[in-house]
Amino acid sequence: MNTSSSSALTATTPPGKTVNWPSLANDIFLRACLRQATDHTPVWLMRQAGRYLPEYCATRAKAGSFMGLATNVDFATEVTLQPLERYPLDASILFSDILTVPDAMGLGLSFAQGEGPRFAKNVRNEAAVAELAVPDMNKLRYVFDAVSSIRKALNGRVPLIGFSGSPWTLACYMVEGAGSDDYRHVKTLMYSRPDLMHRILEINADAVALYLNTQIEAGAQAVMVFDSWGGVLADGAFQQFSLTYTARVLAQLKTEHNGQRIPSIVFTKGGGLWLPEMAGLNCDVLGLDWTMNLGRARALVGGQVGGPGKALQGNIDPNILFAPPAQIATEVHRVLDSFGQPHTDTTQTGPTHIFNLGHGISQYTPPEHVTALVEAVHSHSRKLRQSR
Repeated sequence: MNTSSSSALTATTPPGKTVNWPSLANDIFLRACLRQATDHTPVWLMRQAGRYLPEYCATRAKAGSFMGLATNVDFATEVTLQPLERYPLDASILFSDILTVPDAMGLGLSFAQGEGPRFAKNVRNEAAVAELAVPDMNKLRYVFDAVSSIRKALNGRVPLIGFSGSPWTLACYMVEGAGSDDYRHVKTLMYSRPDLMHRILEINADAVALYLNTQIEAGAQAVMVFDSWGGVLADGAFQQFSLTYTARVLAQLKTEHNGQRIPSIVFTKGGGLWLPEMAGLNCDVLGLDWTMNLGRARALVGGQVGGPGKALQGNIDPNILFAPPAQIATEVHRVLDSFGQPHTDTTQTGPTHIFNLGHGISQYTPPEHVTALVEAVHSHSRKLRQSR
């Protein structure tokens, strides 16, 4: 692993504190993001630090609440590393929530027991929109401190991914005031006052870009934009209200920090329809949900050996993890085979795949079933490369 991404570096965290980060022992995820050949397909899981793990539940109980967990640097570090103690995953992801940015805008985020996130204030009229501004990043210091703490605790084991919700996804929660089944309030605003919606999205995009760049400065080695609700938009509306503002985020993102390339990932749930248009985004990786065939996605946006293209991430149905381990392995093989023959030419870039779920892991997932999935990904992906 003699690529530049595995070399030791000196990073400056936001408070001005200089840190000598250790060399990466496993940089396969970063290399796959950059479409470089790897000896196996890297794997990590969306929401991999979560309620399916008993150790996570124990730490959350100590913290007293979700926000108590997310805002405590020690607890956030502890739960981020928990899945890596159980499984040989190829990347870690910051433990936080996609709604920290609107919370810092003063909307008052809370999590009731057994319910999803809720804001004390919503944004549905001119007066509420006029109050919005890119927040002072010092209000999110707990996130950046957690990034630096996790990066240090990882000690070079695997790379650390930072993340944010997309401008559109954040806007959905900000206007609705909570999660939604029908997106009635946000779509009402979008169709009746597109000027207000565009203003919300402009502020969100600039806030997300600053938020992710500050995570990079704190130690994140890759960043991901979760466009979790992009797929609820009509064709045409997606391009205008989601894709445009994701592009605005990416245009402002650091692609390098302290001499290290920082890959970016965009995941739009339900976004397979728009892959050809997403190919124009200034990101390295496009994430897919389980409704998209990987081979078709590779043909559309994966590119050729020696040419430009996007790495692909995904995309097994998270509910396969409720099946017995033998069936899990069968479905893993099917997903890996659907991508096709892996790129193995180490002298040039080409189509690559990062294995993941098509969305977040369910809290009801048996932990031992994740073992079966990770083992199947690593073993079968190695066989595919050896069969050339």
